[in-house]
Amino acid sequence: MAQESPKNSAAEIPVTSNGQLEDSHEHSFNRDLKRSLPVGLGLSETKITSHGFDSTKEGVIEAGPFPGSSASPKSSVISPSSAAASRLAGQGCDLIIPTGGRAQQKSGPVVLADEVKNPAMEKLELVRKWSLNTYKCTRQIISEKLGRGSRTVDLELEAQIDILRDNKKKYENILRLAQMLSTQLFQMVHTQRQLGDAFADLSLKSLELHEEFGYNADTQKLLAKNGETLLGAINFFIASVNTLVNKTIEDTLLTVKQYESARIEYDAYRTDLEELNLGPRDANTLPKIEQSQQLFQVHKEKYDKMRNDVSIKLKFLEENKVKVLHNQLVLFHNAIAAYFAGNQKQLEQTLKQFHIKLKTPGADAPSWLEEQ
Repeated sequence: MAQESPKNSAAEIPVTSNGQLEDSHEHSFNRDLKRSLPVGLGLSETKITSHGFDSTKEGVIEAGPFPGSSASPKSSVISPSSAAASRLAGQGCDLIIPTGGRAQQKSGPVVLADEVKNPAMEKLELVRKWSLNTYKCTRQIISEKLGRGSRTVDLELEAQIDILRDNKKKYENILRLAQMLSTQLFQMVHTQRQLGDAFADLSLKSLELHEEFGYNADTQKLLAKNGETLLGAINFFIASVNTLVNKTIEDTLLTVKQYESARIEYDAYRTDLEELNLGPRDANTLPKIEQSQQLFQVHKEKYDKMRNDVSIKLKFLEENKVKVLHNQLVLFHNAIAAYFAGNQKQLEQTLKQFHIKLKTPGADAPSWLEEQ
């Protein structure tokens, strides 16, 4: 139970049932407490005890040093009354009173979050790896050009790539000449159409030469019509060859460039591994050799994959090229032969065979009904 104060009984202070001080005695308590404390005694030497419900005093503050502790003061011990304890328990407070006398707050469940990665450090690491890879590849390229380094060569694949590049240049030349022919033929057809209109106008105005002008007008109009048919066949030939050269072959050459880059990386890391294997093997070099072996294996797999992709694309390209050029060359030959032979029916039949539809002049322009 409560101890009586050895200093002054005026330090008693009534506490309400809910654990709070009564307002009527607050000022007198502060005054009496200051008087009861001896000089040099702090609040850390104050002991607060509580009585049970059967006592007339619900809380007593005793000031002064504890018995047997003349050397050093002890920390305060807080023992709440039963009413205050029940109130705190009803509020679900997380206060606990350890044996040391300090009130602590219970901590909730601790969630350990993953270590947050720094984006700047990640970018710096990527730049470091890219710089190291670029340095190795540049050194490999320079050593190959100077004749000091060795390079991996697939003779069969390299020969196919060289043939493809040479054929691409030749197909580009054919495409350029066909475009020139199309441009010149278009100008000739346009001139023939104007000449036919001029002959037809003179046939109406010159009675003496009516038949002669009429024959020439019909001939020029027929030539212009056949020229438009031939022009449609040539433009179809140009479009097909252009797709083959600038899309299909170009896509394959893009894969070839990726294959060549993979080959340079493979040779660069292979050279590094060979240099490390020729050097001494100790505790410092063994981790480097192992890391170099892993990088070499990664780039070797990449090189093998790209070489396989190039081989497959070259095979499919050859099959597609033969099929496309066979049809286009037959079309070009039949159209040119029929045009210069004056065989209008054969020329039209050639266009139907390859499903070519001619654009009628002015067909793209909307009618006056559609404009309304």
